[in-house]
Amino acid sequence: TDDQRYDALFLMGNLIIKTTHLDRLASAGILFQNAYVTTSICCVSRASIFTGQYESRHGINDFATDMSLQAVAKTYPALLKDVGYKIGFIGKYGVGKHPPEDLFDYWVDTEAGGKGQPDYIISDGKGHKIHDTDTIDHAIQEFLDEFGNSKTPFCLSVSFKAPHEQDGHPPKYIVQDQYKDLYKDVTIPLPVTADPVYWNKLPDFFRTDTNFARERWEGLFGTPALYQENVKNYYRLITGVDDVVGDMVAKLRALGLDKNTIIIYMGDNGFFLGEHGMEGKWYGYEESIRVPMLIYSPYLPDKIRQTRPRQIALNIDIAPTILAMAGVPAPGRMRGLNLIGLLENKVPDRSAFFYQHYFLGGKKIPREEGVVTRDFKYMKYLDFGYEELFDITHDPHETENLAGDPAYGNKLSEMRALYEKKTPESY
Repeated sequence: TDDQRYDALFLMGNLIIKTTHLDRLASAGILFQNAYVTTSICCVSRASIFTGQYESRHGINDFATDMSLQAVAKTYPALLKDVGYKIGFIGKYGVGKHPPEDLFDYWVDTEAGGKGQPDYIISDGKGHKIHDTDTIDHAIQEFLDEFGNSKTPFCLSVSFKAPHEQDGHPPKYIVQDQYKDLYKDVTIPLPVTADPVYWNKLPDFFRTDTNFARERWEGLFGTPALYQENVKNYYRLITGVDDVVGDMVAKLRALGLDKNTIIIYMGDNGFFLGEHGMEGKWYGYEESIRVPMLIYSPYLPDKIRQTRPRQIALNIDIAPTILAMAGVPAPGRMRGLNLIGLLENKVPDRSAFFYQHYFLGGKKIPREEGVVTRDFKYMKYLDFGYEELFDITHDPHETENLAGDPAYGNKLSEMRALYEKKTPESY
């Protein structure tokens, strides 16, 4: 999904949102409690999902750059095709302007030629208007009709636009008709850090009208009425995705494939719903970089089935995990971990990961790097030299920047040292 944050799932503690089908898969499989992306923007994160690499290694730093043919050949779909899988892609590819359509046996590109972001309402080619989520639903069914009855294994990658907003001035959410009244009788509670005091605590260079996250906040969450309507619309779009997952599982069952199919689900990055006075992602706060992630598989060992592990899981882990589950060696340039091996204690655990965001820069979207451990987070805005240190165990909403607190001087030095160890070989 596009822009789905970690807690936009019922089983992750959100008691308002309806995600029945995803919850069922998560309950029967693995639901990661601490899943993150290494860069919180769709083009970079999607490249990381395909390649198992950090941004600094795969080199996709913007919306225009294509992956090279050599890089595409080392993505998980291409490597599975090499060993006999039929591969399909549906939805928003999201990397560059010239996606590798010819690689795939089945291809439905809702971006319409790599324009960067699909429209929610498009023509189905017969003069009818159709919502992007419904287009994806129909395409999944078509793919399974074509490839689900074959004895040849398949790998289908599905990339929703939902729950991303429709770009515009202001941006807006376009919801399927059947969900427009969902949540209408609910009052969405404000986040702790929606209080203006938290926006006002941010540094001067950040707290400007040109900050893209603040600019978009104004149009989507800038009044109490806007906040209620647009958080509900965000939830409505996710519930629409959840129903597509339900349709997919029902189709697998009808084809007799439900006991022989692995399903992995995650968001490409998180999303601010008014936290710290912002809308969007990009920056290293929990709402922006933490995502839902689940693995359902009929082949999971009993000791990790129906678990909610707390180990750090990353978007770069998706490719090596898929390859390992298929019995295909991962290329050495992949920096992610096989998550099944991690949970079985066959792969060394990670104590930290590196965060990087280089898109745009300046005051619009300041560039940022940092390091995240299980307990603390250190972030540095590269254009301004500004540091943040958060105790994410005791301050999960990141209300207090401890970088200037003498009591945390030793911890700041420790986190700086961990951050400064980064090398191209490491990442």
